[in-house]
Amino acid sequence: MEKFYLDEYYSSSKGKNQNKSIADSIEFVKLCSRINIEFLKEWENKNENINYTLKIQKKAIIGYEKEVAYFKSKIKVLVKKLGASDTRYPKWYKSLADAIYHENWGLAGIAEWFSEDIINSSSAKVIGDRIYFLENGQMKLKEQKISKDRRQQLIRAFLLLTPEERLDKESHEIYMLDGTRVTIFGGSMVKDGQDVIVFRRYVIPNYSFEEQAARGTIPKAAIPLFTAMVNLGYNIAFTGAVRTAKTTFLSTWQSYENQFLEGVMVETDPEIPLHKIMKDAPIIQIIADNDKLKNISKNLLRSDADYFIMAEARDGIALDTALRIANKGTRRMKITFHTRDPYFFPYDVASEIVKSLGGDLNITAKRVASSFDYIFHFIQLKNKNQKRLKGIYELSLDIKKNEIIIKQICSYDVEKDDWSWKNHISNDKKIAGMEEDTQSYLKFSRILCDLEKNND
Repeated sequence: MEKFYLDEYYSSSKGKNQNKSIADSIEFVKLCSRINIEFLKEWENKNENINYTLKIQKKAIIGYEKEVAYFKSKIKVLVKKLGASDTRYPKWYKSLADAIYHENWGLAGIAEWFSEDIINSSSAKVIGDRIYFLENGQMKLKEQKISKDRRQQLIRAFLLLTPEERLDKESHEIYMLDGTRVTIFGGSMVKDGQDVIVFRRYVIPNYSFEEQAARGTIPKAAIPLFTAMVNLGYNIAFTGAVRTAKTTFLSTWQSYENQFLEGVMVETDPEIPLHKIMKDAPIIQIIADNDKLKNISKNLLRSDADYFIMAEARDGIALDTALRIANKGTRRMKITFHTRDPYFFPYDVASEIVKSLGGDLNITAKRVASSFDYIFHFIQLKNKNQKRLKGIYELSLDIKKNEIIIKQICSYDVEKDDWSWKNHISNDKKIAGMEEDTQSYLKFSRILCDLEKNND
């Protein structure tokens, strides 16, 4: 059970209510301890069902709703039996039963981050005994604390999700039932008493270009251009640094894709819920890290899918697989990739491939340029909650000159918080667009021309 830091928590309390607040908190801590003892007694008395009891306890700690509800219902009965229904509890919990459950077995003070009130926060961190939530683009220190013993209990509970993970490892990356990614650092990797637990989830109320424009991430005037580009099936790379909305925009772009086309998405981590975004579309979602991807790459290349998505392409194996699929003539390829400068994209990708598989850097970079049509580059503003499309770049390989050509057709001005456009479409993009959908290409060409004319 978590140890309360009463002197810190109530250091801001003043006047006649301070003693009462501290007394209330002490009573709550006592009640949590008493309920814990009552549960232990009951489990000991029912030792003939000990395996069943442990199974319920394990599933409740992991977060299964049925088992959590079982715990909370038992807590309510015990609280009533003890005549403690009026006990005051910390304000970050929803109810007394909820508070006791999380203090004893659940997520402790982190539970607030999973509540409806903070559902739009994409990140939370535990650093030592401190808890932070990302709110309005900034990491905000919360009132609640979490002791070292309770942190270790929490980590052991998370590791129940992945039994193959050893407790003595100094870092872990696991996924909760709702898809939240949990990254843990401890041991010699951190300073004494400053172990770290990071929670990350993707928060997108509505996958639409309109919603992205309303947030200021993309220009509203470009929405018809983007829908036409989706129809044309250009191969797109979404690039940028960490937490710049690359995956969000890939998901948004994908939501406009033809629902009847067959797709395959490969992820190293289960982050994009395509089965929820495109509920009726025939999309295969594969989770494969570097080693697994190496084993299935041949199968992917033989697949008759209409398009592929290589989400969060982090290593040479994934990137090489994407290139080989694109070189087959597959359209509608989509990847996300970490890079600071889109002009270096072909060589950054080539470098990863050569590092993993060998080969010539320049030749591989030209393969990249011939495989992708456009790069959408994203940035994060000073207010970390604000993301912007920094630019759109047309990528081509000039066969006659044997050189990579990158032309920027959209650029973002930070001071003006606005975009400017250049009407440029290379001949290979025109040919591919006309072959795919003549009407959509003509629309795409007309809108890009109009956007340039409307530059300030």
